Amino acid sequence: MSVPHDLDTLPDPSTAGDIDELVERLRRLKVWAGDPSYDKIKSRVNAAWTAEGRPAGELTIKSTVANCFLPGRRRLNTDLVLAVVRALCPDTGYVAQWRQALRVLAGEAEAVSQARVQDKLPQDLVGFTGREDELAEALRAATGSVVITAIEGMAGVGKTQLAVHAGHRLLRDDAYDQVLFVNLRGFHPDPAQPPADPAAVLDGFLRLLGLPGHQVPHGLAARTAAYRERLTGRRALVVLDNAATAEQVRPLLAERPGCLTLITSRRSLVELPSAGRIAVDVFTPDEAVAFLAGALPEAPVGPDPTALERIARRCGHLPLALSLIAGHIRATPNWTLTDHADRLDERHDERRLDSGVELALRLSYQHLPAAHRQLLRLASLHPGQDFDAYAAAALAGSDLSTAEASLAHLCRDHLLQETAPGRYTFHDLVRAYADARARDEDPPAARRAALTRLFDHYLATTAAAINALHPSEAHLHPTIEPSGSPVPDVTSPGAPVAWLDAERHTLVAVAVHTATHGWPSHTTRLSGVLFRYLIGGGHHSEALTAYTNAHHAALGSADLAGQAAALTNLGISYLYAEQYDPAADHLRRALELWRRIGHPRSQGRALFSLAAIEERASRFQSSVDLLRECLACYREAGDEVNVTTTLGSLAVALDRLGRTDEAMEAGLQALAQARKVGHEHGEGYALDVVANIEMRAGRYEPARDHLEQCLVLRRRLHNRLGEGSALDSLGMLHTRLGSLDEAAGCFDRALALFREIGSQEGQCFSLNGLGEVALAAGRPAEALTRHTEARAIAVTIENRYQQARAVTGLGHAHRALGDEAEALLHFKQALSLYEDLGVPEAEQVRTHLGGKDTI
Repeated sequence: MSVPHDLDTLPDPSTAGDIDELVERLRRLKVWAGDPSYDKIKSRVNAAWTAEGRPAGELTIKSTVANCFLPGRRRLNTDLVLAVVRALCPDTGYVAQWRQALRVLAGEAEAVSQARVQDKLPQDLVGFTGREDELAEALRAATGSVVITAIEGMAGVGKTQLAVHAGHRLLRDDAYDQVLFVNLRGFHPDPAQPPADPAAVLDGFLRLLGLPGHQVPHGLAARTAAYRERLTGRRALVVLDNAATAEQVRPLLAERPGCLTLITSRRSLVELPSAGRIAVDVFTPDEAVAFLAGALPEAPVGPDPTALERIARRCGHLPLALSLIAGHIRATPNWTLTDHADRLDERHDERRLDSGVELALRLSYQHLPAAHRQLLRLASLHPGQDFDAYAAAALAGSDLSTAEASLAHLCRDHLLQETAPGRYTFHDLVRAYADARARDEDPPAARRAALTRLFDHYLATTAAAINALHPSEAHLHPTIEPSGSPVPDVTSPGAPVAWLDAERHTLVAVAVHTATHGWPSHTTRLSGVLFRYLIGGGHHSEALTAYTNAHHAALGSADLAGQAAALTNLGISYLYAEQYDPAADHLRRALELWRRIGHPRSQGRALFSLAAIEERASRFQSSVDLLRECLACYREAGDEVNVTTTLGSLAVALDRLGRTDEAMEAGLQALAQARKVGHEHGEGYALDVVANIEMRAGRYEPARDHLEQCLVLRRRLHNRLGEGSALDSLGMLHTRLGSLDEAAGCFDRALALFREIGSQEGQCFSLNGLGEVALAAGRPAEALTRHTEARAIAVTIENRYQQARAVTGLGHAHRALGDEAEALLHFKQALSLYEDLGVPEAEQVRTHLGGKDTI
């Protein structure tokens, strides 16, 4: 087909408002180029990449190319999309348009994906004044069955304070037992902080409602459904603060009996037909005067008894302006209220006033001590949604007590808000003012120095917290020097996780900001240090954001090791999310880079994860081969800690293949090595592995001893996945010993843990174990149910070994129920699976068929 190469007819990527719209333009570009097949596009891309010198391991495949054209994606592979565009239209200027569009959308997607949610309300305003009618209306709304109330009004009018005060009143009356709060950033002054994505908010809400990170569904509709299901039967107060549009809040509405959704917005959300609306205006003159009188009980009035009325009028009766003016008045104790009123009149007469807020901000700022003004300016540069005193000290380059004093002063003057004890944020209008002051008063070099101190602080504190959590692995992390700023205690029991949980969103925001604003080494090091915490905690969306930015940062600085590390971490993130295809793709690309660099320890890390993918796909011989290669790499690097875990995994794979003696040798080596180097996580793993090999060999007493040691160790280490594995192994042991009640108890506890942390593979194990217990106890119908559940999960995650185990159990259950034909059908399916896997269980199933092993 002949294609007119008229660049004016090409789809314009710059007009795309989101990723779906950009994908739609990519599909139109494909049609413009003659609609070549995905295979042809793949060949063009690979030819270009090969000509650029890319190794075979980094080339793409047809299905990956095809995925670029599918809607509903959360992110795009920028490198591949640009290569596809170039393959369809090689015009340099046009490709540059796509590069810019991808950069804009990627930045927006990462920003909107950050949403800090809370399970408690911000602190109530001391001395809350006025709003009697609006408050009564909000409290009355809570008496309905499914209630949505929108509190609407201009900026600074006190919408959030009204919602928070009403919420505290309702909680004191025991009206609700669950709180969900989020600032939706509907009107944030910083373009880098666009309105929060409701899908990201739902991710946080679902976790607060007890859903493990691994189980949070993808897609907005699925998350909304899961959210409302979790709210069923609960009395939940949901506060959606600072909403931008009805579209942003609609998926977040509780819509369940007994739940109240309070929304605050500067806009009238008339598109929400079921919402009751409370319009909040400025204070009445009497309310404004009452507010000032309550805030300034000790201030001398002076000769004019109407001074408070004059001050309130000059502030436009706007609550935010009144709060700021009150703080300013308290800071000038030698002035009377009459003096302040006269001064405001003078400024008005001089036409130096644009609004009550502008006036109040200007006066408050000008009368601050220099150190407090500086901190206010620098804090407005912080890329996160809130911060603590240690971050403030780092920005200002001060000691902690000075920073705390400044923060307290700024809070008293209402220039900052304390969202929770020790955490601070801005009202949007105050942040915009402070940011403007920073750009006018602080030279670029000073602003960059302040942010560098801040990023150094987060990097050093994160490293200290991670090393305190995992001391035996400290040598595996990048070496991070102390920042020189005050740091919190992150080494005492419980402190590392508490600090990381509190700062998680901030740390990801820092990773995004440093990647895109000129601190690439901070991005790569911070994301590298965070790996164990993000992956172990199931924070997959945050991990993907951090490591995608780390990869971009490394690409921008031609840092091959940084690129490889980010690809490795991305691959392992996908692995733990049980998304094995993208995991393998990223890990293979990483492995090729590590081989080019010549870094054996990192090669071992990629190989180990690739072996895990092979093991979970029940390709055990391939797993053995990769693990032996991995072991050689770790030994070459002298990494004794990772030698331990590799030996343990090798023992598992060998045992699956029926090579019991080799498996036992590897398992015992792993246990000895772990104890030698003091690697407790590795010791727990090795104990579990050795016990399972002993169990299958009929050595039950040593297996029991090893499993009991393993369970104690893993509980002490708070290794919940490992605890579940040990309980599952104990369940199998008790089943073999005929202690069926004990076995069922172990499997039940393991299943609960696996469900809580979202391990589908673990659930397969425990469900199959419960099925085997039920059959042994003479309850074949229950066994049928359990094995059916196990098979469904095993098919979903493509674990053929557990699928075969489940099908074998179904065969036994059907036979016990008298359905021999169905039993034979299942045994034949199991035999086919086990034979394909090359494992010894095939012979056991063949005996159940009694020679009827042909279909």
